[in-house]
Amino acid sequence: MATSPPPSSRRGTSGVPGSLPAMAPSVAERLLERLGQAAAPGGLCSLEAAAQLGVDHQTLVGAVKSLQALGEVIEAEARTATRWELSAEGEEVLRDGSPEVRLFRSLPEEGLPQAEAMKLPGGSLGFSKAMANKWVRLDKGAAGGPRVLRAVPSVQDAVQEQLGQVRAGGALPERERSELKRRKLLLEVTLKSFWIRKGSAFSTAVARAESELTPDMIATGSWRRLPFKPYNFCALGLPPACGHLHPLLKVRSELRQIFLEMGFTEMPTDNFVESSFWNFDALFQPQQHPARDQHDTFFLLDPGEAPQLPPGYSSKVKKVHSQGGYGSQGYRYEWKVEEAKKNLLRTHTTSASARALFQLARQEKFSPVKYFSIDRVFRNESLDATHLAEFHQVEGLVADRGLTLGHLMGILRQFFTKLGISQLRFKPAYNPYTEPSMEVFSYHEGLKKWVEVGNSGVFRPELLLPMGLPENVSVIAWGLSLERPTMIKYGINNIRELVGHRVNLQMVYDSPMCRLDV
Repeated sequence: MATSPPPSSRRGTSGVPGSLPAMAPSVAERLLERLGQAAAPGGLCSLEAAAQLGVDHQTLVGAVKSLQALGEVIEAEARTATRWELSAEGEEVLRDGSPEVRLFRSLPEEGLPQAEAMKLPGGSLGFSKAMANKWVRLDKGAAGGPRVLRAVPSVQDAVQEQLGQVRAGGALPERERSELKRRKLLLEVTLKSFWIRKGSAFSTAVARAESELTPDMIATGSWRRLPFKPYNFCALGLPPACGHLHPLLKVRSELRQIFLEMGFTEMPTDNFVESSFWNFDALFQPQQHPARDQHDTFFLLDPGEAPQLPPGYSSKVKKVHSQGGYGSQGYRYEWKVEEAKKNLLRTHTTSASARALFQLARQEKFSPVKYFSIDRVFRNESLDATHLAEFHQVEGLVADRGLTLGHLMGILRQFFTKLGISQLRFKPAYNPYTEPSMEVFSYHEGLKKWVEVGNSGVFRPELLLPMGLPENVSVIAWGLSLERPTMIKYGINNIRELVGHRVNLQMVYDSPMCRLDV
């Protein structure tokens, strides 16, 4: 009778089952008996043992694992081997012959029209192979259309013979085996087995070890005489089920951390619905600008208009648009308050920047600030692999006295270096509310070309001075999207696989930790 080692010398095992399967004890005992009688000094193969005991191999594997749970009764070493087996199509060919031979034998001496020959046994599958072997020929000039005729008096079915050789346990040359595999007649099967040896506590009798210490055992003292299953108290349990961060949220967190490390303060961005005044007019964007068309912007029907605009500030915005001022001649058109009151889904988070700068201008004494925001914006875009109607915009701005284009380029290099993007180029661009303006490009090693990664500029005086900011205060700003850097970092080619109803939740689970090292 096998016994457990004392508690101080037990070896911990992980994955110990609570009890043996219903039929496992009898199989286990027969396996132990067979192992004790084994002629091989090193042990016994589980495949051979299953065949000798007349049981399914998986049933014997279950008995092996149950015996392993008892301690050192047996030792089992996992082994892997491959062998070739006939597929279902291979079994059919072994029984009835290959398709090309079946077609040849079904053809009469006078042949058949090609359409009828394709309906013969093996016709559709064996015709091309029979033609390649030059067993049949196609008479395209025959009356009534192309006719399939025998080209040789007899054929030998080598494919059927090769499959019979595999069934008998013989080996085939690599070329023949590859051809049969290509025709899906052979399958390479991986066999997993165990090499079983006697353990230090080997016995031909199986004692069921107790898995629980019950009150009755303690009361009667029987626990002292009973064998208990060994437990590994240092084993880790199953990880608890928990949520997983979406790749977009991971990159957003990294960007937010970069801004905070650079001393920026996050702006409030809770105005998804915005008035045209803050989204366009306050940014010195004219009311006839193409971006204000319904083909580019989502306008709201209810509520269709904002209740009111800042009275003193809106009049200054009207004047600089229609008449000019602050050294500018404006746009020289009739500015309409009705157009400015139209509600829309904001097209950029720069509207939040305008609100933040307006609040800064209302302070009694100006103090330099650094603001950032990361939030959703909405545009009436045509959906494709790189564009959505709803996406995220990342924006940063610095307001201080004496800022120049050189300061903007310096802070952009610092920001993108923290993102892992060190090769930068700047290209002059046009924005209605920045002058000068620059597009930011970076060299993409994967694409082997320069790609745009952001836009930037210095806010115009026509935007800042109506707010009431001092004349010597400059504001430098830049922005980029959140989705495109995420797609690059995680190797996602279609933005609709990152955001929206087509997102594969398994992708969220499997995505690695974000590394900003592109």
